[in-house]
This record gives sequence, C-alpha cells and structure tokens, in this order.
Amino acid sequence: MNNQIFFALYGLAHQTTFFDWVYSFFAETFPYLVLVGAGIFLLFHHEVFSAEKPLKVLAQKWKEIVLVFFSGIFAWVISHFLKILFHTPRPFVEFSNVHNLISETGFAFPSGHATFYMALALAIFLTHKKAGYWFIFFVFLIGLARIIVGVHFPVDILGGFILGAVIAYLVRIIYDKIYKNKNPV
Repeated sequence: MNNQIFFALYGLAHQTTFFDWVYSFFAETFPYLVLVGAGIFLLFHHEVFSAEKPLKVLAQKWKEIVLVFFSGIFAWVISHFLKILFHTPRPFVEFSNVHNLISETGFAFPSGHATFYMALALAIFLTHKKAGYWFIFFVFLIGLARIIVGVHFPVDILGGFILGAVIAYLVRIIYDKIYKNKNPV
C-alpha cells in the first residue's frame, strides 16, 4: 500500500515544468518560509516589534518562543537517530524508475522535514489554535510535496508527523510541569 500511494502521488511529477517547479518549491523552499513565518508570528503575536520596550517584551515571552523552536529541533535530532537505526532507503534508491526532482541524501525514515515541522506546528497549535491550524496545513503541504518529488515514501512522512506531534506534546507537558512548579497558582 505504501508503494501504491507513493507511485500515485509521484505520478504527478514529471508532467510539466511548471508543476515540477511548484512541487519542488513546496518540498524544498517553502519549509524555510514556514520557519521564518513561525518566528515572525511569535514575535508579532506578542507585539515585540511594536512595543515601546521590545527587549523587555521579548524577555517576557522568550519561554514560548524557545518552547516552539526547541520542540522542532529536539524532534529533528530524534528523527536523525531513528534514520540511523532503521536505514530505510529513499524511493529513488529503491526504484530505478524514480527520478527525484530535488537533491536529497541519507536515509528516509522518518522524514526529518515532517518531524521538525510537525513538532513546530503542533507546539504553535498548543498555544495559538487558529495559527496552529495554518501551520499544520503548511506541514501537510510540505509532506505531500516531498512524496511527489520522489524523496520520501508516505510512511516516512506519516512517521515524521507522528514523531513530531508526540515530541511536541511531551515537551509541552514537561514544560507545563516545570513552569507550574516554579509558579504555583
């Protein structure tokens, strides 16, 4: 089933130059825009730039910003250890008829992109529901594009989504326990 879904989605690639560019954009460039967008959202949401004393506001809100980015980075590190453990080949390595649209190296499972960005998106969602829905939507676009361009199987992306979500949730639980113990109500 994993291969069937992969080939159905990969079949969208190599049809037109324009759509290949679109898929490559969402697989390779768009993730960086999401990362920058997350940082800008967190800064503007807390009105850091518009405050009279932006450094003071930033100092007050740094915990949330660090929590969001720590979740993503920690999830990414865990995903790289799992890649070494599982040694799963990428589709273009496993099948000679798959010609990836973007350059990628290393093992495939779980997807580091899917893991990092889902952790980031869920960490935002746990504090800012409306914005979190948008970021989760962006993560699904990234994951779908990385299958279409031929660098991941669906199970790689799904595994990354699950791993990223679990890590973001656990980081949030640990953060809440530590923070509530320091500041009892």
